[in-house]
Amino acid sequence: MPDAEPLTPHVPPVLAFFDVDNTLMKGASVFYVGREAWRRGLISFRDIAVFGWHQFRFLAVGENRHHLATAKERALGLVSGHTEAGLVQLAHDIYDRDIAPKLWPETVALARQHLENGHEVWLITATPQLVADVIASRLGLTGAIGTKVEALDGVFTGDLDGHVLHGEEKAVVARQFATARGADLDECWAYSDSSNDIPLLSAVGNRIVINADAKLLAHARHEGWEVLPLKRSSIREAKRHLKKQGR
Repeated sequence: MPDAEPLTPHVPPVLAFFDVDNTLMKGASVFYVGREAWRRGLISFRDIAVFGWHQFRFLAVGENRHHLATAKERALGLVSGHTEAGLVQLAHDIYDRDIAPKLWPETVALARQHLENGHEVWLITATPQLVADVIASRLGLTGAIGTKVEALDGVFTGDLDGHVLHGEEKAVVARQFATARGADLDECWAYSDSSNDIPLLSAVGNRIVINADAKLLAHARHEGWEVLPLKRSSIREAKRHLKKQGR
């Protein structure tokens, strides 16, 4: 009787969570959803002007909870009545024209280094799930966790399916997701630019603050977290650090 094959011990996955807006890409992804919708005649010039104002504010001073909520509500409104298939195509068009040129190459390189280390890389973002899925797919990442919009028979209603994935909600979802995947959060990673993501960053054992707003920068320095402005030399140093850990 042949010897039984030794059982391979289960190795818990290591998850790396990446915020999207101003962490993976410059600016707010929902702005580009709005701009493409305007190009296609789905919203008015007044609507796109509001999206543009939020984009300007975001680039100048970072996330603002009120402005974010207003922008998300408008984005939900513009998808109402449209099919999932049509908006997936819109998301691909947005990616090619607007998002790909705005990606921070250093952050993308960090995400790919995680993949090379055998980690799972998940976008976690207030961006609509459908757009986040396209970004993750086009970059070859493991997947995305985004804000879900209700759909009935393949047509969006314009209502949320759950909550906007923002602030404390991100941390709650990340904990639940890690538990479901059998991951140890102490071994996981998170990347963000925003003080709104302090709960998410605090939930994992390894966090790197990228392109931080003023409040997050002060918090990170107080906590001794690694801080990386988007400069090529410092991102390269982070990649060397990640390679040394090799886990």
